[in-house]
Amino acid sequence: MLSASANRIVTKIFSPVENATALDPLISTLQKAVRALVPPGEVRDVLHGVPAAHPVHPVLVQIPLGSWTSAAILDLVPGTESASRRLICVGVLAAAPAALTGATDWSELHEQQMRTGVVHWAANLVAVSLYAASYVQRRRGRDGSGKVLSYLGLAVASAGGFIGGHLAYHQAAGVNHAEEVPHIVPSGWNSIGTLEDFAEGRVTRSAVGDVPILVFRDGERLSVLSDRCSHLSGPLSEGDLVTDADGSACIRCPWHGSTFSLADGSVRRGPAIAPQPALQARQGDGRVEVMLPGAD
Repeated sequence: MLSASANRIVTKIFSPVENATALDPLISTLQKAVRALVPPGEVRDVLHGVPAAHPVHPVLVQIPLGSWTSAAILDLVPGTESASRRLICVGVLAAAPAALTGATDWSELHEQQMRTGVVHWAANLVAVSLYAASYVQRRRGRDGSGKVLSYLGLAVASAGGFIGGHLAYHQAAGVNHAEEVPHIVPSGWNSIGTLEDFAEGRVTRSAVGDVPILVFRDGERLSVLSDRCSHLSGPLSEGDLVTDADGSACIRCPWHGSTFSLADGSVRRGPAIAPQPALQARQGDGRVEVMLPGAD
């Protein structure tokens, strides 16, 4: 009963935010600003976390939150005013790169996710402002008001973190949307048709059981990937064939532009950070069969 009540409360809180179309004009303006500040390229991929195959934003937010939490504890101990002030300064400064990575990820989400994200962003901006004001007050020797401002900042930052948790774990922003593929593709070799079913030099959508896949035919060779983009489940088979800098064939997601190697599913361009599951293909007795590596 307790968990059911909690779920209803969370739904009542976030459902109006997720469907608040009044936020869309602001979101459009902010999205254009972020994309102009960090255009597609290597820098944007680093901010997404493509080289690390892991989002950067959740890692960087630990610095300001850890600093502010530590300062809150020290504020309860007499004679630690200087240490608390330094920790608050570190948190305010560290909030900038954390915000930049978060904004970069946010700019490539679905509409409902972006609405929640802009509220998360606003809460964090208020928290940083409170902590900045606290630092100024402390520098002026007004530690009492400085502590009040920092505790208010911690409360707002905690609320912002709760909103961010909803965005990540309920709305599935920033998670690997292809993670379940190895667990639901039927084991062993699975027939998907004949070679003639797949047009030369084109991407064809097919399926293994209930799992959609894309097949790219290059002569007698077939490249096979899971069709749902690991970023936000976009249909890769509806995307464009592109050539990477090293000359390899890739597929670009039609939703947010994530680009994957057709040879092995590796990420060549974000915002996706997780590779696409790649299947092995073979021909025999006039049939094409596919299998996940190690699933025989």
